[in-house]
Amino acid sequence: MAAWCPAESTKPVFVGIYGAVLGGFAVSALFFLLSSFSSLSAPPLPFPGAAMTTPTAAANLTGTITAQPETMYNRPIWKPPPGGVRMPPPRAFRLTREMVRARARDGVIVVTFGNYAFMDFILTWVRHLTDLGADNLLVGAMDTKLLRELYLRGVPVFDMGSKMATEDAGWGSPNFHKMGREKVLLINELLPFGYELLMCDTDMVWLKNPQPYLARYPDADLLTSSDQVIPTVTDDSLENWREVTGAFNIGIFHWRPTEPAKRLAADWKDLVLSDDKLWDQNAFNDLVRKVFGQSVEREDDLVYSFDGKLKLGILPASIFCNGHTYFVQVGFLVPLLTIVMFIECYRPLMTNYAACFSSFPGHASTASFRTICCAHYFSVCGH
Repeated sequence: MAAWCPAESTKPVFVGIYGAVLGGFAVSALFFLLSSFSSLSAPPLPFPGAAMTTPTAAANLTGTITAQPETMYNRPIWKPPPGGVRMPPPRAFRLTREMVRARARDGVIVVTFGNYAFMDFILTWVRHLTDLGADNLLVGAMDTKLLRELYLRGVPVFDMGSKMATEDAGWGSPNFHKMGREKVLLINELLPFGYELLMCDTDMVWLKNPQPYLARYPDADLLTSSDQVIPTVTDDSLENWREVTGAFNIGIFHWRPTEPAKRLAADWKDLVLSDDKLWDQNAFNDLVRKVFGQSVEREDDLVYSFDGKLKLGILPASIFCNGHTYFVQVGFLVPLLTIVMFIECYRPLMTNYAACFSSFPGHASTASFRTICCAHYFSVCGH
């Protein structure tokens, strides 16, 4: 048995223990208060997994900025969708501002449209533009068969909701006029998005990128091609609008999203919807010539038209050719500076377009003629 000790001899020991416990509580409380104050006044530590979520912060860690994920809107042209992936739902092909934004370059979008009967023309149109380095394009599909074919081939396409038949629409037929109305509706849908719009028919071939030329006239609300067969200028300027006698041709025209251009598009829509037999090009000419004849200050190439506020320029026939000026007059128009040509090759021959094109005057000297575009209005390859 341990020896018994009187209580008075143990007091100093308990006093020391109690003092140590109380001191520990005091130190802990002080540490807790300091920690709380620090968390309120100091910024959080930049942990890579949580705080560095901005592109700039990510670049500081990796040295590069992460690229945007690839979608059906921004996928490179001619790159087909991944194998085994199901066709996106119809709503994915609706025309939206986001779709246009993904494809536009420098505020410009180039658009054509058609049904399945024109697929060979559309593929030729897209191929020539992409070969020229232009990928800011979209194709409107007027039937689901064309929509599917273009999507699977890697062509940026949207659904116009036209529910057109897949067969060819003969010139002057009800379906032909329906296609014209659909073009007018499409222009009205695109202009509010705020992008410049180069609207083209499919029966044409771009031989040079037209966008640098169009950018030379930033004050024009509208630049349109024409059926002019006698050039009014011998250089690469716009046609002299005072001397143009041919109709304005809506196969190629460049719209800027200005208020006068939007008003013209809206009035044009009202006009073609009021009469389903009215030819869209005739309606366009009637509207544009309502007011016509006063040159724009300091822009003599442009003329006030439509409502007296729309500034119009007429693209030169020697550069933006129709079929006659390119294939018939090519030997007499010197110097030619052609940008675009319209074609109307028989469809069985369109698969061998290069052979078809090489059989016409001027092909061998295309570079010397600096061709940009040519257009049709009669069959040129049916031999």
